[in-house]
Amino acid sequence: MKAAVVVGAQWGDEGKAKVIDYLTERADIIARFQGGANAGHTVVVEGRKFVFHLVPSGVLYPDKICVIGNGVVVDPLALLDEIEQIRQRGIETEGRVLLSSKAHLILPVHKALDGAMERSKGERSIGTTGRGIGPAYSEKAQRGGIQAAELLDVGRLRERLVAVLERGNRLLERVFGEEGVEIDEVLERYSDAAGRLASSIRDTSRLLDEAMRAGHRVLLEGAQGTMLDIDHGTYPFVTSSNPTAGGACLGTGIGPSRVGRVVGIAKAYATRVGHGPFPTELEGEMGERLRDWGGEYGATTGRPRRCGWFDAVALRYAARVNGLDELAVTKLDVLDRVDEIAVCTGYRIDGRELDDVPLRSDEWEGIEPIYEWLPGWKSETSGLRKLEELPGRARAYLERIGALTGVPVGLVSVGPDRAQTLRTADHELFITG
Repeated sequence: MKAAVVVGAQWGDEGKAKVIDYLTERADIIARFQGGANAGHTVVVEGRKFVFHLVPSGVLYPDKICVIGNGVVVDPLALLDEIEQIRQRGIETEGRVLLSSKAHLILPVHKALDGAMERSKGERSIGTTGRGIGPAYSEKAQRGGIQAAELLDVGRLRERLVAVLERGNRLLERVFGEEGVEIDEVLERYSDAAGRLASSIRDTSRLLDEAMRAGHRVLLEGAQGTMLDIDHGTYPFVTSSNPTAGGACLGTGIGPSRVGRVVGIAKAYATRVGHGPFPTELEGEMGERLRDWGGEYGATTGRPRRCGWFDAVALRYAARVNGLDELAVTKLDVLDRVDEIAVCTGYRIDGRELDDVPLRSDEWEGIEPIYEWLPGWKSETSGLRKLEELPGRARAYLERIGALTGVPVGLVSVGPDRAQTLRTADHELFITG
């Protein structure tokens, strides 16, 4: 059995958790492959709202195994807090939430460095969440990080913690002129966390491989989105990892030949949090309406999201770098009240027209979107449960998105609840091979 991959096809916040939760019903194992607690995944089931940051949303199904892969950077204290909150909601996690032995740890000094670096950039800051994600990935790349496996030996862990914390404190004090973190307090809290997480630590690469060979269905989920990918996104306004489909293999230890279908999640319009290029951004009344109607505020930070029209140029690019097999379009219902809907079909820069993203990062700022306008359907879709029940103009809008991006629409979300998901009759996620 081949694994299926679900990725964000825009700038993150596409509604991945809702779609993943829906698809999880047909999976056996759900594995997160990158990012950290900077992601906020919201799922609504029968009116109950759940927000996940590290644990895959598949934990809501009592018979599913949830894996936090080696590509994720993990704050052990945040993970334990999240697991406890899940348990308090009546969901048992024992033996079902597994942590890769090769996942790297986020420490308090990483969070302190995250904030110090952002402050030092002034107006050129990129708007990080301050959760220590970037510094933790930097530590990993510099070969100085701490892997989850070291939680299994508290003596060794304390030695490694002291080395990393002292190095980070020197940076804070000498480079940024800020106070370092309290080492003894970190040693105590992380030693306690080690004992509580030890039973969850596994060789998850082997676990996933054996599961697929036995015919089990594995769903790989990313955080953020394609346009935030450190290699393929709007650099430098990006995250510190690879939320594209290629990152699914790196972040779980699954070989490329073991991956089957790739599903891209995209809103029926577009949003972005923080600084950085956003060609279709609506800064006036329409943008405020979309933010209000769509509840566009970050699940992790609460920051208001920038809103704009659907960008088919960026989506075509996402389709290419991810090898998308199908699209899941979310929040279609947010457009129910719009008279005319714009879709960006091209870019104009200095009089030149482009049908792809620019080569140079500075060119993003000078982009003028080229729009195609489609009539709105002006009727409520949130109560519909079949694609064929959608208004003709809504179906035409989805078909146009598919035509412009070259990727068929297989799933449509018309509301936050699990039940408010429509799919094509021939929709199939997992393939054998």
